[in-house]
Amino acid sequence: MESIDHFSLPRDLELTKIQGLPSTAYYIPNFVSQQEERVLLDKIATAPKPRWKQLTRRRLQTWPSDLIRDRLLDAPLPRWLEEPVVSRILSLSCSASIPDDDHTIEQAITLPHHIFARSPHQRPNHVLVNEYSPGVGIMAHKLKWREKSKAHPTQDGSAYWPVVCTVSLGSSLCLNLHRSMDDGALDPTPVWRILQEPRSLLITADDLYTAYLHGIADADEDVDLSPDTIVNWSLLRDPLQYAQGRNHRQTRTSLTYRDVLKVSKMGNRLDTMFKR
Repeated sequence: MESIDHFSLPRDLELTKIQGLPSTAYYIPNFVSQQEERVLLDKIATAPKPRWKQLTRRRLQTWPSDLIRDRLLDAPLPRWLEEPVVSRILSLSCSASIPDDDHTIEQAITLPHHIFARSPHQRPNHVLVNEYSPGVGIMAHKLKWREKSKAHPTQDGSAYWPVVCTVSLGSSLCLNLHRSMDDGALDPTPVWRILQEPRSLLITADDLYTAYLHGIADADEDVDLSPDTIVNWSLLRDPLQYAQGRNHRQTRTSLTYRDVLKVSKMGNRLDTMFKR
């Protein structure tokens, strides 16, 4: 098992692209070091109790605040959520074909850019911290997006730019991607499975979260793990750890970074009032 305390970033995000998926997804196994993981988990554990929202079977924190009518109050993320995660996300160069102001979609040129280069704020401004105990998952669901233009898609009924960056801490588990059946019901058999190791970063973009349902099974153990069943197997940090085809879950914490489309300046005004 990996014991060296380090992080490792690719020179180009395209080198970490998960092959075999119909839409864009990237997986970086060593995105944060073991020491950085410990610091993040300690910051989460020592957050003020009012920060925690208790759901039926799991709990979460929202930073810098909950959304109000799909709007985020303008406030910075705490430094421990900015560094090192946000700076590393923005440092990841992605040499995909994108249009610029002087070229149409058909004439798109290849330019190095980061994954949030086209988002309204060009960086994530919101983080959900989810804590999953062993045996606890989340029901399969998907988002619905409305594409206004090639450059600026928006979500119908939601608040986020369609890029999701998830840092996993503490334990591994499988993210399952499902299709809907013809009658609209969930096909219970995942069409793809992504194994998320502790300290890894998973980036999903385009319509992977909108055309397919994604969820986490309620299980103490992930089973039937192999190169044939795990779509990111070749990108794992330590595939030999799962050579027996099993992953015994422990408490897993995820940090989900996104860019909220609409930001209200009311947050700044409230902050000024409280400082008087």
